Amino acid sequence: MSADLPSTSREILLAGLPAGLPKPENFTITQKPVPLPGPGQVVVRNRYFLVFPGLRTLIGGQADGVPLPRIHPGETLFGPAVGEVVAAAPGGPLRPGDAVTHLLGWREHALVAAADCTPLGDVLPDAVAHLSSGSAAYGALTRLAEVRPGDTVLVTGAAGAVGTLAGPLARLLGAGRVIGSTRSPDKAERLRAELGYDAVLVPGSRPIDEQLATAAPDGVDVLLDTVGGEQLAAAVRAARRGARFALVGALSGQLSPCRDGGSAPAEIDTFRLVNQGVSLHGYSGQDHPEVTEEWTKRFGGWLRSGEITFPHVRIPGMDHAPQALQELFEGRHFGTVVVEVPPR
Repeated sequence: MSADLPSTSREILLAGLPAGLPKPENFTITQKPVPLPGPGQVVVRNRYFLVFPGLRTLIGGQADGVPLPRIHPGETLFGPAVGEVVAAAPGGPLRPGDAVTHLLGWREHALVAAADCTPLGDVLPDAVAHLSSGSAAYGALTRLAEVRPGDTVLVTGAAGAVGTLAGPLARLLGAGRVIGSTRSPDKAERLRAELGYDAVLVPGSRPIDEQLATAAPDGVDVLLDTVGGEQLAAAVRAARRGARFALVGALSGQLSPCRDGGSAPAEIDTFRLVNQGVSLHGYSGQDHPEVTEEWTKRFGGWLRSGEITFPHVRIPGMDHAPQALQELFEGRHFGTVVVEVPPR
C-alpha cells in the first residue's frame, strides 16, 4: 500500500448524449472516492491521458464491433493513459512508484487490474510518447501495405495523431515520395516544413483529383487512410497497378455532425480495384499483437537518433479536457493531443 493515496479523485463523466459532435457541456467533472486495491489490483495516479477521436464512436450509438465498451450517460470516459502506481495489493507484480500505461484515463486516479497495466521501462525517452498512435501507422505500413523502396505513399489526415508519424515513418521504410492531406493550409505548410512531406493536398481548396494528379502524376502505390469518404475514393482513382491500401481510421464519419461516429460510407470504384489489382485492408491492432512491442523499440531508437519526432500538444489540467476534445473534432491541433494531469 502507500500513504500517498488520497481519499477522493476527480473523473470526467458523460453528462448526456450530444446532438451532433460532443461539446464541453456534454461532460461533467465529479469527485469520487479512491478505493483501496484488492488482490491483483493497483491504484494509478494518471500523469497524462489521450484525447482521441474514437471517443465519438464510443459515445455515439453505433459502437457494434468495436473492441471497447460503449460509454453511457453517467459513466466515466476512458482511454489510454500514462501514470504512476501509488498503491498496490501485496504480492502483485507492480509496486508503488512503477510507471505504467493502461486504458483508464480521464480521471486523476484509476483502480486497475495489474494485468491490464504495461510497465513503461526506458525504451522511450519521454513517457508521454507511449500515448502515440504510431503503432497503428507502423503496423499498417509494415504488415498490410508493406512499403517498398521508391513507393509513392499517400497519407490522409496527415496532420493528426497517426498521420504526423505515418509520413516520416513511410520515408524511413523506403518510400520515394510521401504525400499527405489536411484541410488546413497552415497545417499543410507544417507537414512540408517540419515533417518532410513532399506535397500536401488541401481538400476543399480545389478538386482533390486535380491536386492528386499534380502531387502524384504516376499514381499512388500505398495509401494509409485515416479519413475515408471522398479522399479514399480519390485515392482509388489514382491507384497504380498492385497498389496496397491500408485503412486505419474513418474520420469522415467520426467527425461528421450528421452521423453518430459508428459509420463512414464511401463510394469507391470497385471496377478500378479489380482492374488495377488493388488490395484494400482495414488494420486492427488486435490482429497483430506483436506490433506494439516492435514499434516501441524502433520508435525509441528513431526518437533518440533524431530520425523521427513525436508531434503532440499537451493540454494542462483536467478542467480543459472537454474543451480539448471539442478542439480535436474541430481540427485545431497538430499531432497527438494529451491532457497533463498535475498532482493535487
